[in-house]
Amino acid sequence: MLIFLTGATGFIGSAIVPELLSAGHRVLGMTRSEAGARALAEAGVEPFLGNLEDVDSLRRGATMADGVIHTAFDHDFSDFVANCEKDRRAIAALGSALKGSDRPLLITSGVGLGSPAPGQAAREDVFNAEYPNPRVASELAGAKLLDEGVNVSVMRLPQVHDTVKQGLVTYLVDLARAKGVSAYVGDGANRWAAGPVLDVARLYRLAVEKPEAGARYHAVAEEGVSARDIAEVVGRGLKAPVSAISSEEMAGHFGWLGLFAGHDMSASSVWTQDRLGWRPTGPGLLADLERMDYSRASS
Repeated sequence: MLIFLTGATGFIGSAIVPELLSAGHRVLGMTRSEAGARALAEAGVEPFLGNLEDVDSLRRGATMADGVIHTAFDHDFSDFVANCEKDRRAIAALGSALKGSDRPLLITSGVGLGSPAPGQAAREDVFNAEYPNPRVASELAGAKLLDEGVNVSVMRLPQVHDTVKQGLVTYLVDLARAKGVSAYVGDGANRWAAGPVLDVARLYRLAVEKPEAGARYHAVAEEGVSARDIAEVVGRGLKAPVSAISSEEMAGHFGWLGLFAGHDMSASSVWTQDRLGWRPTGPGLLADLERMDYSRASS
């Protein structure tokens, strides 16, 4: 298949590229820069200049392809609500180009939206529209397209990691470096699901190869790693003290990360693994954090 991949030069997209190519697919990779286009061409990808704000470019790319994987997202969390709305518009544009066909559209969301109740692991069969994460807009956009006959499915992400980046944990590391303390909220028992980036890339491939309209997949290798364990590994890496922060202090200490820091974001992938035969084999989140070079600030 020719796959239109948004976010092709991003952390996850750049791992999906070789996964697709090695399986015999061709990739039309979206990038917003000439430098990104050159890098994609060198990797054997057909570059496509476009961006999330230019919805016409999204429609053009989707029209050219046999299927679409949408991973691009503006990760400026200081304007998170607006960026989730931007993603909603992008998903609508991609889907509009696929109406009337069976070509798959695989969009991206977060595992928290599958949380049935506070403290319970998220599941693929749950969509919690009341979950306190503005990214609910992405899944609502996908649900609308599904009602309109588009072959759309959802990849829900946990903290996707290697030894350089670890999702929201990357920002926790930066905050701990800046404040001189690695913190967690309360007793730190809340857990975050995690998945190694190469395993996650393989799951995207499997999901677009065997599209199932309306399916929700969880790219989860570890159901949950406690916030305290994460803080302790980061503290050792930075040679910084580890400290508990009360819920009243959370917003002042964590800033926008307070939206997530005290929440349980554990998730199951039992259904996903059974459905697609996916078996993650990569290292755990704490293992990657142990091996990270803490002398270098995050990019």
